Amino acid sequence: MPFADELLGIDAASELARIVSDATGNPAPNLDAAARVLDPLALGERAAILRDALLADVPGNTDALAAVIRTALRSAPEFTGWMIWPVTLAASARAVSEGSDAAFDTGMSLQAELTGRLTAEFGIRALLSADLHRALATMLEWTTSPDPAVRRLATEGSRQYLPWGTRVHQLMREPAATIAILDALHLDDDEVVRRSVANHLNDLSRGNAELVVATAQRWLDERTSADTTTLPLVRHALRTLIKRGDVEALALMGFSAGSFTVDGPTLDLEVVPFGGAIEFTTTVVNTGATTAKVAIDYVVHHQKANGTTTTKTFKYAVVELAPGESVAVRRIHSFRPITTRRYHPGTHAIAVQVNGVATEPARFELAAE
Repeated sequence: MPFADELLGIDAASELARIVSDATGNPAPNLDAAARVLDPLALGERAAILRDALLADVPGNTDALAAVIRTALRSAPEFTGWMIWPVTLAASARAVSEGSDAAFDTGMSLQAELTGRLTAEFGIRALLSADLHRALATMLEWTTSPDPAVRRLATEGSRQYLPWGTRVHQLMREPAATIAILDALHLDDDEVVRRSVANHLNDLSRGNAELVVATAQRWLDERTSADTTTLPLVRHALRTLIKRGDVEALALMGFSAGSFTVDGPTLDLEVVPFGGAIEFTTTVVNTGATTAKVAIDYVVHHQKANGTTTTKTFKYAVVELAPGESVAVRRIHSFRPITTRRYHPGTHAIAVQVNGVATEPARFELAAE
């Protein structure tokens, strides 16, 4: 991940100040000043301070700000990249503050006009929060735009759990509100747009598994013989549910409950040294009468600092087993410290999950440093 300075540092901020000054014909003292105080700030804080500076340098209503932004878009090809983030924030903030439908619609239009220069997915969140259904109606219209960046904004900007984006609480309360947008875009010609649809549906799966599975089922049922993209999209969209062992999602991907015996997991250690590794083995046998497609995962139960546990699922293999056929699972799991996970000493456990059904966890101790 690049540092904030590489994305939105003094150079980008100073360039934004120059572009705004050229577009208005006046100095941009607030942007100039803001560029000099970015150093200790995180990326989102930088975007917010530059948003406020832009609003101060371009007073007036939404139309006044829109005129400046559109001048910059027409005349400054260098008006692009991460400097666009605070501009999208300023456009939505001014529109919401003004409060009229006309200002709101102008704010939405500006998001669409700016998104191709970086993305407007962060700026549009304030408009969604201010009037969800008016914003979503406009975004549904965007699904027919000839510009894939605008089509992507329709689905990416309305995600429940947009990375780096502010939460839109009404989206959390109305998970089905964006399904029409996903329906319109799941067959999009652009792979980036389809990937956004999959990520959006995966977001919804955190708390709305039935809605997600039903939507995925409908898309799969509507496929034609020429459709080569829906199945990969659905597979990506269901990834969290599959890891969670959701039986309906697994069945949709061809993993039936079946009949299996699972021997294990058997651990090679009772106490794992801090920073060490543990090896486990398991045997899975298909005891049913037909060949079965089998998804084998394993789940590590980590002890947290407060003594409670959290789980993380790891993919192992997808195999087909004929009646009576077995497969041996062997895996070494490391507890070497990494930047994205901190390990705590105490009781941990490993379970093996077969088509969503987990074994009893096998427990072991992780020693202190």
